[in-house]
Amino acid sequence: MAILPILTTPNPILKKVAKDVTTIDDAICEQVDNMLDTMYHDNGIGLAAPQIGISNRVIVVDIEQTEEHGTKNPIFLINPNIVWQSGEMNIYEEGCLSVPNITASIERPKEIKLEYLDRNGKEQFLEANGLLATCIQHEIDHLNGILFIDYLSKLKRNIITKKLKKMTKQKELI
Repeated sequence: MAILPILTTPNPILKKVAKDVTTIDDAICEQVDNMLDTMYHDNGIGLAAPQIGISNRVIVVDIEQTEEHGTKNPIFLINPNIVWQSGEMNIYEEGCLSVPNITASIERPKEIKLEYLDRNGKEQFLEANGLLATCIQHEIDHLNGILFIDYLSKLKRNIITKKLKKMTKQKELI
């Protein structure tokens, strides 16, 4: 498998709505495997296809993976769709591989129910709460062209965007 480069904001691909996957074939399975390898390599707990420059509705999540225990429990979600969300909310300090070195407290529904296709093309249903629900919502946002910083005030978002542009320019000079 391959470790793929992760796009960072303000890359315009991150703001596009991803297209549904119409056929689950060897290429999609390879994409899922590469996404998982990339997520683990960069110590993430979730990764959406647009973050690696592929505009399709595929995400991988693993909130249980730990280096010290070697535990991995990946979830592969193709064309995920939230069909229910609770009125009760949770706040987590979120970060993102596409928004490096930035975190913010984001409020999201505490519980969700979703439908999706697995890597075999079989329809699945999942109930998630807590961190898993937050992570899945964060990644589905990526599929819809939304970053976690879009939930912040315009002032905070502008400060973060300027900081990230400056970091990008500094990297280009190196």
